[in-house]
Amino acid sequence: MRIFGIAGWSGSGKTTLLTRLIPLLSARGLRVSTVKHAHHAFDVDQPGKDSYLHREAGAVEVMVSSERRWALMHEHRGAAEPALDELLSHMTPVDLLIVEGFKRQALPKLEIHRPSVGKPLICREDPAVLAVASDEPIPGLPVPRLELDDVPGIAEFVLAHAAARSG
Repeated sequence: MRIFGIAGWSGSGKTTLLTRLIPLLSARGLRVSTVKHAHHAFDVDQPGKDSYLHREAGAVEVMVSSERRWALMHEHRGAAEPALDELLSHMTPVDLLIVEGFKRQALPKLEIHRPSVGKPLICREDPAVLAVASDEPIPGLPVPRLELDDVPGIAEFVLAHAAARSG
């Protein structure tokens, strides 16, 4: 399975880019999946729902299934957050798996950077960043710069640099 990362600070446009990139890649016949790192205490479940009540009662895993989709929720219950490789082992193999977030993971990645957000460049500290996609020029970049709105060009870059991983 080919894997590629999209990294950047909150507010830089990672999700916006992915919502434009995924349909373009899918239209080329690729099966694409994503893993997104959430930095906040998030919940996909709703208070009062049966699945929520099961988790609150102490279930480690709850699977919800319908004719349209299924979802598996796993409670850490005090255990450390799993490593990316462990999370990837739960994914069904596809043509391309895009990892959003996980800034510090050693996987080939594209940094999304908007100078207006006011955060430092990740590429200056992370050799796994292969290029930066930005909405304006950035002087002194140690890697190539891609235009953030050039989604077809970004798609080509991702496909050319996605790493094959076994597992």
